[in-house]
Amino acid sequence: MPLTLQQKQAVVSEVTEVAAQAHSVIAAEYQGLTVGEMTDLRVKARESNVTLRVVKNTLAKRAFEGTDYDCMNDALQGQMVYAFSMEEPGGAARVLKEYADSNKKLVVKLIAFGGELLDPSEIKRLASLPTYDQAISLLMAVMKAPVEKLARTMNEVPGKLTRTVAAIRDQKQA
Repeated sequence: MPLTLQQKQAVVSEVTEVAAQAHSVIAAEYQGLTVGEMTDLRVKARESNVTLRVVKNTLAKRAFEGTDYDCMNDALQGQMVYAFSMEEPGGAARVLKEYADSNKKLVVKLIAFGGELLDPSEIKRLASLPTYDQAISLLMAVMKAPVEKLARTMNEVPGKLTRTVAAIRDQKQA
């Protein structure tokens, strides 16, 4: 049963709202996946705070107009599932890459990140981006390293003096 005009407008507004909040969008062909496999993909996506939507391409084009993902409009063809990364840029890439590795019927076709259309082979690079917590810990480690090195250097001076005095004492006792 076809969608009514009001239903289409609701879908477009919902996808536009999700796209406006998303960090990245990945479109993948899902032709040949069973309902159980799609349900499994949706469960994995939900666990990673990734929003999955299956939308007609004409409605997706209207939804992406005026967003960072307008660059995808010319290449939208075929049955697509759209994965929106809501928390971190690499979230959708990790979910779809992991699932596509185990199920060859899911094929990544388009990746949009930061208003740019990326090559589908870039999914590995996008999936390897650190999560928010990992990025914060890396930043803290970089900020903490000079202070630790200074403390070790400052501690080395009295330690070396103590070792020198102990060596002189041992030499005199011998």
